[in-house]
Amino acid sequence: MKSLAGNDENFREALGKTLADKITGQGMNLGRSQDTLSMKIKGCLGARQVRIFIRHNPILAMIPGKLILIRHGASEWNLKNIFTGITDVPLAEKGREEAHQAAVKLKDYRLDLAYTSVLQRATETLDIILQDLKKTDLPVVKHAALNERHYGDLQGKNKDETRKLFGDHQVQIWRRSFDIRPPNGESLKDTCDRTIPYFEQEILPKLEEGKNVIIVAHGNSLRSILMDLEQLSPKEIVEVNIPTGVPYVYEFDDQMKVKKKQILNNEQLTINS
Repeated sequence: MKSLAGNDENFREALGKTLADKITGQGMNLGRSQDTLSMKIKGCLGARQVRIFIRHNPILAMIPGKLILIRHGASEWNLKNIFTGITDVPLAEKGREEAHQAAVKLKDYRLDLAYTSVLQRATETLDIILQDLKKTDLPVVKHAALNERHYGDLQGKNKDETRKLFGDHQVQIWRRSFDIRPPNGESLKDTCDRTIPYFEQEILPKLEEGKNVIIVAHGNSLRSILMDLEQLSPKEIVEVNIPTGVPYVYEFDDQMKVKKKQILNNEQLTINS
């Protein structure tokens, strides 16, 4: 093979196209690091040539990581139709099974870093997924910014009984409006105000570094992140419902705009931006 040490632009361009085609065809997520790139194309080039190749083709070293969002598995209060909020209730058996199923859907994904809330229904869901994937050594960050929306005085109350007490319309406003709080609780806007800054300051830079990140959290904290990622309006986001235990996978372009979204349910829905 001709040396890459020289300045043969035609050779570098041809090599770059060949490797890019090979990489794209195999659906590889290279990440930013030279070590990662070396592992992916070591069958094509030697270590020295890889380093030189990256210097002349920096765009390949800037591919962002994938983001995986998962709402925790069904909790005991989910099944009893009780407002949960920040009450720390455990998973139901159904929720544990949903976590096992999520792990099966993620078996072909590389994971580099995990984030979750401090509530046990989210942390247990993540624990099950990592155990099934044999990735229990994965770095995990737990943070209250990813906690569920605080439902205030509604927490611990049955939703049907609450509707009888306050009326369907009022309960629907508390549940699905963007900026109206239930008594002594948070609105979705309040949840966004704590979740989105944490996501943008702590998690987004990791994706920019090429790391694949999994976040296991809650319906409203994940809706906040989804609103930010997909640039949804307040009117649009209140219509979004994220099911328990279903992985949402996001891929980004080099400007960190969503270019592909997959919902790994039974239908394997793919949405390209």
